[in-house]
Amino acid sequence: MSVTKDLLQNYQNVIEDLRLHTGDKGVFDVAVNGHVLYSKAETGRHVEDGEVLRLFTEHVGADVPRFPRG
Repeated sequence: MSVTKDLLQNYQNVIEDLRLHTGDKGVFDVAVNGHVLYSKAETGRHVEDGEVLRLFTEHVGADVPRFPRG
């Protein structure tokens, strides 16, 4: 699983800023365009395959086209 690969392959057309925050004690946060999509500290668990992509799709809405545009 690669959170960055999932997001950039599908939504590089709308992502201006992608940040993965890691740190001591298992810190893992994913922020896109200033919006925190996932925080391990808040969920208390590891992210599941495809979860961040699903959260981003929900965040931007179903009407935002995925890349490449078809």
